Amino acid sequence: MVSRPVMGIVVPCYNEEEVLPAAREALLGQLDALISREAVSEGSFVLFVDDGSQDGTWRLIVEYAAADKRVKGLKLAGNAGHQNALFSGLMQARTISDCTVSIDADLQDDVAAIGYFLEKYAEGNHIVYGIRKERGTDTSFKRNSAQTFYKLMRIFGVKLRYNHADYRLLSRQALDALELYREGHLFLRGIVPLLGFRSAEVYYNRLERAAGVTKYPLRKMLSFAFDGITSFSNIPIRLITYAGIMTLAASVAAVAYVIASIAAGSVVPGWTSIMISVWVLGGLQLVGIGVVGEYIGKIFMEVKRRPRYVVEAFTDDKTNDENGREF
Repeated sequence: MVSRPVMGIVVPCYNEEEVLPAAREALLGQLDALISREAVSEGSFVLFVDDGSQDGTWRLIVEYAAADKRVKGLKLAGNAGHQNALFSGLMQARTISDCTVSIDADLQDDVAAIGYFLEKYAEGNHIVYGIRKERGTDTSFKRNSAQTFYKLMRIFGVKLRYNHADYRLLSRQALDALELYREGHLFLRGIVPLLGFRSAEVYYNRLERAAGVTKYPLRKMLSFAFDGITSFSNIPIRLITYAGIMTLAASVAAVAYVIASIAAGSVVPGWTSIMISVWVLGGLQLVGIGVVGEYIGKIFMEVKRRPRYVVEAFTDDKTNDENGREF
């Protein structure tokens, strides 16, 4: 490994005007500490990625970049989503760094853990996962729903690090490999473990959000979870097959019971059994069609090969202010 690597800290931002000043101060302070300890090169930097924000996020990023050469900004032409924004920053940072650390702007992930990331990187690890020790600052609902999500992903065969979000270090070699994954529906938590490089874990305490409000309401959390499951596992479709087999077996048993009842002369006329069977079978069919439809929808979006994001501007390349680059 490089003795004093150039490190890039990638921070995806969406309407983070309130928290951005605190994020800049905390990240640059950590960068200064690491440079003074000679843990990273003086060429290390912080890259803020504006994911189509509608507030003053980009204005602040431009101001910070003009005032400090260690700050860089990447502006996407529209809201591409957290995972695409993060990916765009990683791909931009890898061209000028030896390793990158991704972290959210809300500062709930302890920036002090970056120093431990670098220690693991120096030991020869290409991937270092930031793992939350506990989720005491989360609401009871968010904590329980997150734990349920990780358990479901394990059941569905998706290789995830438990209590790991998108706080991690990746070497340039790992990022080169990550670029080879071309799917449009990105789920980096599932893709990174597939890279296969030597990895390590660093545990840290989850903190309170520094300012502003979360950009991940329940609707987005559910969508993110469903994307993760359907992007990495075909078990939901297999479960439909199992449900169909079980329903068929139950139907055979019901037919046998009816025949036996007729033979015994104890049949009671009524609609209950008929209605129950109709609703059960109808519900199973609708659920099955919905799940299969989700997979077909993903195929439909993937075959279009549309760009994941479009870069409108990069603070280190003034030409991009007028001519966006497409990836």
